[in-house]
Amino acid sequence: MTKLRIAAASIAAMTLGACSMAPEYTRPSLPVPAALPSAAQDDPSASAIPADLAWKDFFTDTRLHSVIQAALENNRDLRIALANVEQARALYRVQRADLLPTIGANGSATYQDIPAGTAIFGGRVDIYSANIGTSAWEIDLFGRIRDMNKAALEQYFATVEARNAAQTSLIAETASAWLTLAADRDRLRIAQETVQAFGQTLELTKARFAGGVASELEVRQAQTSYDQARSDIAQNTSLIAQDRNALELLAGTSLSEGFLPEGLGSQSATIANLPEGLSSQLLLRRPDIAAAEHQLRAANANIGAARAAFFPRISLTAAFGTISAGLSNLFGDGSDYWSVAPSASLPIFDYGRNQGNLRYAKATHDVMVSQYERSIQRAFREAADALARKDTIQGQVEAQTSLHSAAARAYQLAEARYRAGTDPFLATLDAQRALYAAEQSLLATRLVREANSIELYRAFGGGLK
Repeated sequence: MTKLRIAAASIAAMTLGACSMAPEYTRPSLPVPAALPSAAQDDPSASAIPADLAWKDFFTDTRLHSVIQAALENNRDLRIALANVEQARALYRVQRADLLPTIGANGSATYQDIPAGTAIFGGRVDIYSANIGTSAWEIDLFGRIRDMNKAALEQYFATVEARNAAQTSLIAETASAWLTLAADRDRLRIAQETVQAFGQTLELTKARFAGGVASELEVRQAQTSYDQARSDIAQNTSLIAQDRNALELLAGTSLSEGFLPEGLGSQSATIANLPEGLSSQLLLRRPDIAAAEHQLRAANANIGAARAAFFPRISLTAAFGTISAGLSNLFGDGSDYWSVAPSASLPIFDYGRNQGNLRYAKATHDVMVSQYERSIQRAFREAADALARKDTIQGQVEAQTSLHSAAARAYQLAEARYRAGTDPFLATLDAQRALYAAEQSLLATRLVREANSIELYRAFGGGLK
């Protein structure tokens, strides 16, 4: 018994100290500039990296908080990503189990009736045995199983990061859908107010036409603008219904009116200030890039497993138990026995199978390197594009705000001059149309500003808290 324990301990020590034939992992250098383009900084004291913020701190509207929380709890795509994590974890546990021997208990009974003329002792012989041991346990001297175990672990980590990336995308998509609904509700309100204004103009023009002051052309022009605004109401009403459907799909549940926005408004629903001189190293915190690196590490470990296949594979079968010629003596004195049967196998002619597996592992590693570098380049472009838009969007909002104010004042003046008979009707109609277009453009620009903030959140990895 003591000898068996010593042997088992020695074998375990050899296994734990097994070498690895995987190449030493080195993270590829960034295939992008060292620094991201600097964004204009309006409020340096409020600057923050989105990945350092909880999403509840980045998004400031409490109703939006409720919708995002509902999405995190109910979205089916996120549930699938979480189930994928559990699958990867289970596979890793299965692979890890190969490092240790599988211990099993066995019992058997053999009954024989031997003729008297064919054996020293003729007659019936009963043999009973019971043992505990392991069968064909591979002693991992060359690190094949350990490298396979590491590859499975890295695959698990990659799946975890893929789930985190899915959560970041879900938060961004939910916020975008919520703000789109807010903008479309504002568009509907603008169209309804415009229909009322165009309707009043149309009635005034009809009255002047009846009095012989206005022409039928002016009536038809006023009718055209009025009908266009009515068409916009119908279109925006449909868009609002579709926006709500899209938002509830992301949330994974129906949403009460209290969770929905009344309108976009002029205030931002996000915190989007960023410090200047951002390093490209920040992109490595993105979950999708982290997942790509774990895939690369797994491919690196698989090279070690493929190399180890060229060396002998040593396995061990061992048992300790008791055996006797009668059931009553099975656990009696002198019935103990043990056996240890090591074996080794070395491939000699495999017709290039191991060489092919090694080449495949190396080629897979090269693919993963390219995919990792491509993910970084894509992330750099997304972040750079978002920063470039951030540099100009606030100025565009200010210009559109000034344009809207000027258009509103021009309409007031044109209507007053038309009623006074100073200007023709066409000047008033043009002023009405210009105001309507300015209101729509201002709203669209504000939505672009919000979308840019959400893209910055996603491009820098978002907050997962």
